[in-house]
Amino acid sequence: RAETQHATDLLIEQVTSGIEIYSRELDAPLYNRSEFLDAINHLRTLNQLFRLRILCHDPETAIKRGHRLIELARKHSNIEIRQVHADYRSYNEAFLIADCTGLIHRPLADRYEGTANFNSLINAQRKYNYFNEVWDRSEPHPDLRRLHI
Repeated sequence: RAETQHATDLLIEQVTSGIEIYSRELDAPLYNRSEFLDAINHLRTLNQLFRLRILCHDPETAIKRGHRLIELARKHSNIEIRQVHADYRSYNEAFLIADCTGLIHRPLADRYEGTANFNSLINAQRKYNYFNEVWDRSEPHPDLRRLHI
């Protein structure tokens, strides 16, 4: 897990415009850490066009446990989380794409074993295309919506 956290932090350092995350339950050990959240806030302030899109199979656990990335998404329109459409829920991989170039890929979503490649244009593009296919069919979970009062 520590190596995956470190690879995530290093990959985030190279991001300029966008991140896509595909996760089963928002991987709190990776994405609910101050280092990650601070990096996302820094990217948001550096580039107004920066965008973070997250696909999550089951956000319920993360919502109940007060995942800080969910709170960040509720406050900022350039961070969006959607629940994976039912047709894609058998997909058991997890990945993070950085600027359509860098890729951290875990073939089994519940394990922190996989590969990190900071310049993997072809593989990152394949995952990006899959991500967009799922994204277009998925919708925000009702408990992930922002309340504008």
